[in-house]
Amino acid sequence: SFELFVRLVWWIGILALYTVHKGHFNCPGGGLLRSYLLILLILLASIICALSALVYVSMQGTISNPGPRKSLPKLLYTRLLLYLPEFIWAIVGAVWVSDSSVHCEKAVINAIIGTIIASWVIIIFTIIGVVIVFDPLGGKKTFYLTDSVTRNLESSQSGQLLYNVKNSATKVWEKRIRLLCCCIVQDDDHRVAFTSIAELFRNYFSDTDLVPSDIAAGLTLLHQEQDKMESCPKDPEEVLCHSPSSLVADDLDIELENAAHFMLFAAAAYGWPYYIYTNPFTALCKLSGDCCGNRPTDSDITGSDRHNFHFGSILQITGLQYRDFIHISFHNKIYEIPFFVALDHKKEAIVVAVRGTLSFEDILTDLSADCEDLTLEDVLENGFVHKGITQAANYIYRKLINEGILNKAFTIASEYKLVIVGHSLGAGTAAILAVMLRNSFPTLRCYAFSPPGGLLSKSLADYTKHFIISVIVGKDLVARLSMPNMEDLKRRIVRIVANCNRPKYQILLRGCWYEVFGGDPDDFPTELDGRNQDALNQPLLAEESLMVHRSPSYNALEDESHPHSPPQYPHLYLPGKIIHIVEESSSKLWSSDTKYTARWSNETVFSSILISPKMVTDHMPDVVLKALNSLSQEQGSCISC
Repeated sequence: SFELFVRLVWWIGILALYTVHKGHFNCPGGGLLRSYLLILLILLASIICALSALVYVSMQGTISNPGPRKSLPKLLYTRLLLYLPEFIWAIVGAVWVSDSSVHCEKAVINAIIGTIIASWVIIIFTIIGVVIVFDPLGGKKTFYLTDSVTRNLESSQSGQLLYNVKNSATKVWEKRIRLLCCCIVQDDDHRVAFTSIAELFRNYFSDTDLVPSDIAAGLTLLHQEQDKMESCPKDPEEVLCHSPSSLVADDLDIELENAAHFMLFAAAAYGWPYYIYTNPFTALCKLSGDCCGNRPTDSDITGSDRHNFHFGSILQITGLQYRDFIHISFHNKIYEIPFFVALDHKKEAIVVAVRGTLSFEDILTDLSADCEDLTLEDVLENGFVHKGITQAANYIYRKLINEGILNKAFTIASEYKLVIVGHSLGAGTAAILAVMLRNSFPTLRCYAFSPPGGLLSKSLADYTKHFIISVIVGKDLVARLSMPNMEDLKRRIVRIVANCNRPKYQILLRGCWYEVFGGDPDDFPTELDGRNQDALNQPLLAEESLMVHRSPSYNALEDESHPHSPPQYPHLYLPGKIIHIVEESSSKLWSSDTKYTARWSNETVFSSILISPKMVTDHMPDVVLKALNSLSQEQGSCISC
């Protein structure tokens, strides 16, 4: 529909151009230019007709009922064939307009040149769009070994077919990831990470037959369904369970005050991008004054900090002095993330602040989501951890211990306690680093702001409740990200999309209106209506039509009756004790008048991904800092009263 709009505007523009210059083609070579415009108008009209038919047919039926769209492949191939004459005619036009025998008015020639350039731009962008949405696996996906295929093939044939399809899918995802990361230098670590992440994506997407617009429709339906459930009154028991004792409330107030203080260090680790983002009008002036100032000796800083912008931003955000910094690392590779060590005299702490996701290398570290064992001496609660984040924590651990950074810090301030902080990826790294350092520094504390959900196994998560505090705001997506949660989200999307009886365009249009302007959630009729709970526990026929092959993890979510066959992805949890901060006063997306409430929570609250416009903004470090400052100021005003 977007291409149809562009083509229609372009056709009207060329028609207007031809009408205006109609009498100016009586010149040498003018007949060629007139022919070019007339045939281009005919070609565009044919493309517009094909696109109109595509749009109309695509609007028929529902997502799980493709019957009314059975003529779509023929229309699609017709549209594809029209690329050839359009491409040839663009070449012919370029040759004609550059011919020296053409002697028409300069305005006419310039108008034709503009037309040809615009035609090439549209063709190139259309091809890029097709390449992006094209699935190279094509029909191979349907052979991802459903039960019927398995029965009809010998075991050796089925095994070979499964291997070929998996291998092809992994290669496709690996090529996509390499293309996205083409701007970074790639070594052996990158190649291993690319393969691991490609297998992760292949496993996740291999068992569904959903396109991006299906997923968008599913997300908007889930959001409206979720809002309807939230508007229902809660049970009295559910309300009472969140009424903390005075002792717990006092403990919460203390931790909120500490969290608000140490969040500054976690935010400062992002350097100049965060500082300029939060101070867009004054940051450059302040940093340009600092860039020529004094700085620590080169041995205190590793990695590149051109013009001293990163370090200048850290100074501005934390309010510390040059002499308060023990070590600063801006070095950034996959599994190796920046951090700094500083003396915090206000809290009498040696602070290790780890940066969150800010580069392609960091994203690769995030996506290396395989599980691995964490083996520690004298810690009985060993278990599974997130592989990529654990390797990042190992890198910082080696730097702190082997290079004597912590020894240097405690030589200067022997009475200070060790505090490790971070946000997002930095929070996950800080939490695992705290587990590694816990035996050497028993009084250690860790504040993990918006950590990733799939981080620690249950035993390790319980062990960390003695020394780690996790802070999560609202419906933060990252705090709920884990492979089991993603599989659950996929199952919910498939179920609600497959059984909605409205055409997809209606779902998307109503969803866009709801996300932008709000209102009451729509009551879309679905095949789920009127079914009893027992029936809902079984996959529906429409749902099965969108599941090419049900993955082991998908089956694990549906059926818990096989305790001896573990799911593909073990459950990983948030670290430590959890403070959940919820926005209270305003439901608007852009509201300056915001009030927050905080309470102790547990990991089960974050066992499902919540769909909301704020699922991303609630994760941002400035939003977390704003919420903590609001709560600490409110607490301070209560004490003064």
